Amino acid sequence: MRNPEFVQKAFASIAPRYVAANHILSMGIDMLWRRRVARIVKTWRPKNILDLATGTGDLALVMQKQIPEAEITGADFCRPMLDIAIQRGLKNVIQADAMHLPLGDASFEALTVAFGLRNMADWLEALREMKRVLVPSGRLLVLDFSMPEGFLLCPYRWYLHQILPRIAGWVTGQKGAYDYLAQSIEEFPRGASMCRLIEQAGFSHVSVEKLSGGIASIYQGQV
Repeated sequence: MRNPEFVQKAFASIAPRYVAANHILSMGIDMLWRRRVARIVKTWRPKNILDLATGTGDLALVMQKQIPEAEITGADFCRPMLDIAIQRGLKNVIQADAMHLPLGDASFEALTVAFGLRNMADWLEALREMKRVLVPSGRLLVLDFSMPEGFLLCPYRWYLHQILPRIAGWVTGQKGAYDYLAQSIEEFPRGASMCRLIEQAGFSHVSVEKLSGGIASIYQGQV
């Protein structure tokens, strides 16, 4: 069980440098991942999209640009992150806890969550809440970190636990928040395990696409 108060405090502390830290730590690959997500979502032709755990709006802003015909709403429970998203040009935002969304049933045709499900208090219940706000036949897309397999695993794990927190601490001044990040990535379900969890929440047609050798993964499901 993740601690919501710790997560909220950690993200509030790194909000001013969050965007820069993401790009530095991933060497810019995170931007390619988000563009891939936007291309997928665009093929669904949704009229409206909820970007959950939007943070500083990284994914929502990409979709706002690439899918201008859709109304995009960014939701997050950390106000300092949302304030930065607004400053960066995200038009529609709501402050909300992903576990208890202040939204009606069947409100959105598509829902995305990038690097956020991993931080939620209960993964299965969060997925069920996502399903609740999606229309029948609505689509879900989860982008999150995973762990590579084979020869990449050992060097990546070393980077994750030894190098990443130090660089992140230098960029943000909050090394502890990134110590948590490494642990959360290790514990997060991946591949077939995550697909089963999404199915357990009530989604069908669940699939996984590995990115960059398995460092990140895209999961899709349909109501």
